[in-house]
Amino acid sequence: MVVGAGIVSALTAPGQTAGLSPLVDPLIRTLDITRTEISTAYLIGTLVGAGALPFIGRALDRWGARSVMLIVGSVFALLLAAASFAADILGLTGAFAGLRMAGQGALSLAAVTIVARTVFHRSGLALGITSAIGSAGISLAPLGVERLVAATDVPTTWRVESLVVLAIVVPIALLLPKDSPVRGTSRPHPESADDGWELREALRTGMFWVLTAAIFCTGMLSTALAFHQISILGQQGFSTLEAAANFLPQTITALLATLGVGALADRIDPRWGVVFSMAMMAGTLLFLPFVASGFLGIVYGLLLGAAGGGLRGIEAAAFVRYFGRRRIGTIRGVATSIGLASTALGPVVFALGFAATGSYLETVLVSALLPLAILVAAIVVRAPVRSSALSD
Repeated sequence: MVVGAGIVSALTAPGQTAGLSPLVDPLIRTLDITRTEISTAYLIGTLVGAGALPFIGRALDRWGARSVMLIVGSVFALLLAAASFAADILGLTGAFAGLRMAGQGALSLAAVTIVARTVFHRSGLALGITSAIGSAGISLAPLGVERLVAATDVPTTWRVESLVVLAIVVPIALLLPKDSPVRGTSRPHPESADDGWELREALRTGMFWVLTAAIFCTGMLSTALAFHQISILGQQGFSTLEAAANFLPQTITALLATLGVGALADRIDPRWGVVFSMAMMAGTLLFLPFVASGFLGIVYGLLLGAAGGGLRGIEAAAFVRYFGRRRIGTIRGVATSIGLASTALGPVVFALGFAATGSYLETVLVSALLPLAILVAAIVVRAPVRSSALSD
């Protein structure tokens, strides 16, 4: 089940920024649009997609992740096929909305939720394995997508991805065990004081917002760096192929960080995983002005991969540890919605910074303040304690 959920997570790549990044420049040329226009379309589409995630989270708690995964996987395949017919900026915006909602949001949420709800022994490690498989697939996707779009075109690429998703995700969803939300609450997490918080209780805690801020920060900045990766690294002297290949070192440390931090999630306070992730993200941004093709480029990829992988390895386990399983879909649905919205903001901020200055470096250095602030907050905010008044 853990491996199956991980494969499903990996196949969200066509809706993830990494999977869409190699299509950005071809879409700019094909549709005759500017970088700011495509970034704005991505912003609008992602925000529209993010708005659906709280409802997806409630559906996960009501009907179970397996049922939602089956439906969303089928819809995602159809949306990929429909995206291949986008002929202008309006159609592209609609395509982004569907792909971001179904792939980046709903399918990812379902894959993690089914593991979080059904695995009780070493759940942090299980979630880490699922996230690691997903991270590896998503990080490797740009190489295949770049080669496919170079050999064919964007519409053909989306149609091939549609067939792959339909052929793999739907059968896996059928084979996974049913996760009854009622059965999922019958056994409390051994490290939780109860079997789960309500959403309104979680929203009143500082730690919920620390975790959500970390998701927001990682989503915003990693998406901006990935969305404009060809252009950003091109300014640092990389060829198009070299820039796309930088996803490889990102994959290595994303995989190692996700597994390592996920395994530690059962043994340490999850806040330290957040601290690690934010430190890696700040280091990535501060190091970028010194990056060049070759060894320094590899170091940059390793740092960026560790930043994203560290958070993926800890965030789901952190929500389970702090808030229990009973409403995990609803609680993570809200956090994931905010995180998905942040991925809309990042590319536009970087595009506007580039348009204003002709470089990404000023925007990159200012952005480093955000992970540093969250790092401090993760250290000083206390772990949530459910009061008897709220739990009664």
